[in-house]
Amino acid sequence: MLGLRTLARPMLASIFILGGYDTFRNPERVAPTAEPVVSSIPGMSAKPEDAVRLNGAIQMVAGSLLGLGWLPRLSSLAIAATLVPTTAAGHRFWEAEDEATKAQQQVHFLKNLSMLGGLLIAAADTGGKPSLAWRARYRARTARRTAELARKQAARTARVARVSAKGGAGAGKAAAVGKAGGWAAKMLAKGGAGAGKAGGRAAKVSAKGAGAGKLAGRAAKGSAKGGAKAATKAAKAAGRASR
Repeated sequence: MLGLRTLARPMLASIFILGGYDTFRNPERVAPTAEPVVSSIPGMSAKPEDAVRLNGAIQMVAGSLLGLGWLPRLSSLAIAATLVPTTAAGHRFWEAEDEATKAQQQVHFLKNLSMLGGLLIAAADTGGKPSLAWRARYRARTARRTAELARKQAARTARVARVSAKGGAGAGKAAAVGKAGGWAAKMLAKGGAGAGKAGGRAAKVSAKGAGAGKLAGRAAKGSAKGGAKAATKAAKAAGRASR
């Protein structure tokens, strides 16, 4: 396709390069024919010769660009824009009175119409690349897809944040309960330690009381032995006295 475009563009541009050059050099030859069209354009104050020379210059420059393949779409569109007033001014076959002249002008009109169609096709040719309309639609679809993905990602992030918040609240409650349990365990440990100390003291007192009891028992045994010995001695003394 690249070779076809390289060959077809100079073929399409050739008539506009030569015709535009001739019109630019000799505008007075077609100025009378172009005068009705120039005068009918609102706000147009230029002379017909100047308008014809400008039209020829655009065709010559744009045709050269098209033939060289430089800015082919823009140059094709520029030539198409100049071809409309050229055809309307130079080939008004519907105004011709002679049948031969009318037929000849009709052929030229259709020829220019065909070239206009070819120029529009060349202006729309992207050289295998995506057109501007396709690029705009693709970018719009991409933007919508990106926005949808961003919305889903935001919703997913919000759900994760809510779950994390709930987990954090549960962890906080568990930590509070753990702190309370630890405080209760400390209090119980302190109470157990105090009870242990009190039990130790009571045991010591009881041990001391047991020692005192042992001493009292020993004293009672000693007193009983002493009393028995004294009674024996008294009985022996009484027996001796009765003799």
